[in-house]
Amino acid sequence: MFGRKKDQAPDPQLTAASSEQISPSRDAQSAKGVPTPSRKDQEAARKRPLVPNDRAAAKVAARDARRDEQARMRRALDTGEERFLPLRDKGPQKRYARDYVDARFSLGEYVMFAALGIVLLTLVLPPTGNASIILFAAFWVMVAFVAIDVWFMGRKLKRLIATKFGSVDSGVIWYGCMRSMQFRRLRLPKPMVRRGEWPS
Repeated sequence: MFGRKKDQAPDPQLTAASSEQISPSRDAQSAKGVPTPSRKDQEAARKRPLVPNDRAAAKVAARDARRDEQARMRRALDTGEERFLPLRDKGPQKRYARDYVDARFSLGEYVMFAALGIVLLTLVLPPTGNASIILFAAFWVMVAFVAIDVWFMGRKLKRLIATKFGSVDSGVIWYGCMRSMQFRRLRLPKPMVRRGEWPS
């Protein structure tokens, strides 16, 4: 009644305006004479095969990528670069624990050397002599002193980390204690501080 008659022709200006409102986000390149890609072409361009066509080449590429990652990790263990360190060594608290352990003298560094020396001496000394008993007793006395040293170090390290960071992450104190049991030159990541250079 109030609408347009069914046989009335639509106004071309209104049709053009409505088409512009429906598709306002036309590709900018299409205005320059380049046709817009069809939906089928766009979907085909986005498709990636789940299984590569050349499995040998994919295997070689994966091996090269793994080798590069391992090389970066080895360099990070030498330089202390946080980004490429293994997960077990990442984090500011572990970095602080490493620096604290590397700055102090630890008895645990020399346990393995003492054990090796005792083994070599037992091969030379007679097994029934008192010297072997004294050697083993001295070794266990050293182990006891190492345990006491590690215990005191762990308590102090926990207190320092809690003061600096507000809390202590799980495993950080054990991480520092195990590092103190390693010979300094064999530690990984390598020490970044000298003895006596305490972390701030």
